[in-house]
Amino acid sequence: MLTQLPTPEQLIDQLAEQIKPHIGANPQAECALVGIHTGGVWIMDALAERLGADIPRGVLDIAFYRDDFSRIGLHPETKPSHLPFDVEDRRILLLDDVLYTGRTIRAAMNLLFDYGRPAVIRLAVLVDRGGRELPISADYVGLQLDLPADQHISLENDESEGLHFVMKRKP
Repeated sequence: MLTQLPTPEQLIDQLAEQIKPHIGANPQAECALVGIHTGGVWIMDALAERLGADIPRGVLDIAFYRDDFSRIGLHPETKPSHLPFDVEDRRILLLDDVLYTGRTIRAAMNLLFDYGRPAVIRLAVLVDRGGRELPISADYVGLQLDLPADQHISLENDESEGLHFVMKRKP
């Protein structure tokens, strides 16, 4: 099934084309790209190259904002969030690799509001796989993919393959 999917690079190209018209006249002062660690950060970096504007970038690690933190514990790759710009009244483009239940996005928005009140938050995802548990939807989507609840798709990045999808059955 993975061989039938577009590559992550193709989907990032599609996202860039969807987003370009909405960047605004002064993207450096008005907008910011914010990637959710880790897949959203990979997408943010690739997207920033394609948009061709000097748009401020930030990174969110939502580990402590997850609603299942007490159940699953701390992820071993927890890193600090870094937003080197003022969030107040800025248009934020929040980026993630896969949109599933909506809980990751809810956690990311909670964390963003700890930094200030953005003018607007828009969401861009590489893959929307359905299965929402919260009323959250993406403004920009690379690929709509309906997967059964026992299947999982993730974006991975390594030196030999670069960005690529991995699909697994959940235990």
